[in-house]
Amino acid sequence: MHETVKDYYGRELQGTSDLKTDACCDASSVPGWLKSLLKNIHPEVLSRYYGCGLVCPPLLEGCRVLDLGSGSGRDVYALAQLVGPTGVVVGVDMTDEQLAIANDTRQFHIETFGYDNVRFLKGYIEKLDQLDLEPESFDVIVSNCVINLSPDKEAVLKGVRRLLKPGGEFYFSDVYADKRVPEAVRNDPVLYGECLGGALYWNDFVTISKACGFADPRLVEDRPLEVTDPALSARVGNLRFYSATYRLFKLDDLESDCEDYGQAVVYNGDIAENSTSFTLDKHHHFETGRVFPVCGNTWRMLQDTRFCDHFQFIGDFSRHFGIFAGCGTSLPFEDNAKGDEPDACC
Repeated sequence: MHETVKDYYGRELQGTSDLKTDACCDASSVPGWLKSLLKNIHPEVLSRYYGCGLVCPPLLEGCRVLDLGSGSGRDVYALAQLVGPTGVVVGVDMTDEQLAIANDTRQFHIETFGYDNVRFLKGYIEKLDQLDLEPESFDVIVSNCVINLSPDKEAVLKGVRRLLKPGGEFYFSDVYADKRVPEAVRNDPVLYGECLGGALYWNDFVTISKACGFADPRLVEDRPLEVTDPALSARVGNLRFYSATYRLFKLDDLESDCEDYGQAVVYNGDIAENSTSFTLDKHHHFETGRVFPVCGNTWRMLQDTRFCDHFQFIGDFSRHFGIFAGCGTSLPFEDNAKGDEPDACC
């Protein structure tokens, strides 16, 4: 499928308007504080954007960040502004045409930002070990609607874990299906290029993530996708697709379930652009100054990562109270939520 994807994104698509689904968001869906970053990015880079969100998690100043499937460089150049002159952003992509745009506009961005903290590498995201990248050298790895295009998702996740520092985070958007995608859809070159044919069934993604050492994948946000082209819609049938953002942490002590140790945290309100609250995932929205009960895994995601200094921690692991009620395995995405389910930690 590599050649199919290269052809689709390198030659078939000439701009975002050529896409046949709404998997790619426009700038209107980007938070206001991030829109200001886009104003500093070259127009040609923006016009060749094919992602499904803007993968810029908070608290990145001074971080080393890797972008998988960086394309024309939009997210790389946005992240470059967030990490600042003391940080580094590396983009990896396999498509010559996209890399050419990213590199050709590099000087423009150096002059605009006032510093040079970006580089691009040609390669495959499932073969990260073949690139000039040191193990455990990145604080954060991001990816924007690209993993579904890889023929070996497990290899991608294993490579990500190898490159993350202990406590590091993989923060990424991708497309998922509500059931396993049939072979006819997987082998359709247009559906594959549109990020649908290669989409994982959401629960297979969770299983693969855990097998690769990410014990507790956290869903940050999601939205249902619409196949706007009538012919393609007929070919996907009753499959439902979702654009979703997950975060995976490289933490060795995470448990397979949400265990209750009677712990709680208090958010200090001192992360930029998050003064009144901070969202870890869909089930953890921390209001500033409010005591919030958490499971052991959530505790570690805050205590053992770059977020540590921004929280107060109450309790320890000395006493176990069992599993948090309601931590089930139903479809996690928005349009299948049930209002009568009990509260859960995650």
